[in-house]
Amino acid sequence: MIPELWTCIFSAFFFYVHGAKLPEPEVKIEVLYKPFLCHRKSKYGDILLVHYDGFLESNGTMFHSSRHHGDKNPVWFTLGIREVIKGWDKGLQGMCAGEKRKLTVPPALAYGKEGKGKIPPESSLIFDIEIMEIRNGPRSHESFQEMDLNDDWKLSRSEVKEYLRKEFERHGYAPNDTHHEVMVEDIFQKEDEDNDGYISSREFTYKHDEL
Repeated sequence: MIPELWTCIFSAFFFYVHGAKLPEPEVKIEVLYKPFLCHRKSKYGDILLVHYDGFLESNGTMFHSSRHHGDKNPVWFTLGIREVIKGWDKGLQGMCAGEKRKLTVPPALAYGKEGKGKIPPESSLIFDIEIMEIRNGPRSHESFQEMDLNDDWKLSRSEVKEYLRKEFERHGYAPNDTHHEVMVEDIFQKEDEDNDGYISSREFTYKHDEL
């Protein structure tokens, strides 16, 4: 599984196409229920357990429900790395355990021109989603050592950039130095707490709620 620190880079990548930043349609978010106590909020890299009901916006037909179809169990997924449709990655950030939201997802952030199964092409979808549990994603010393190319127990910008290049190639995307520079700066702004120009082992392995 991709380390928690880097899950944001894959969603960030899709805002960049051939050197240009393209606008994306938005997910309409309605909060149906929010618990009084909220100990943490969901963020990219978290592993979420959710129940959901999915409907076609055009006629209200339910195409799937975790509560009523299959094994009727909630489903686990990692937020922000496209394990689910982009509408979920965008619409389920900042939620509390026990919170319920209604998402209206345009086709471009769902199944687009192809559709899928019972979902026709170019369908807008509505999801009623409840987060049952939020867990931290992995951020391990083993992952840190993989990125620490010179074994000095700190990550430089060049090491992070090289990691991005390899990860993009591994997932079938052509590397782009300009895009990677932007992502590297964003990562260091969030992770380099002491502003010394490096991400230390402690900074890397510490679980940040704001990520």
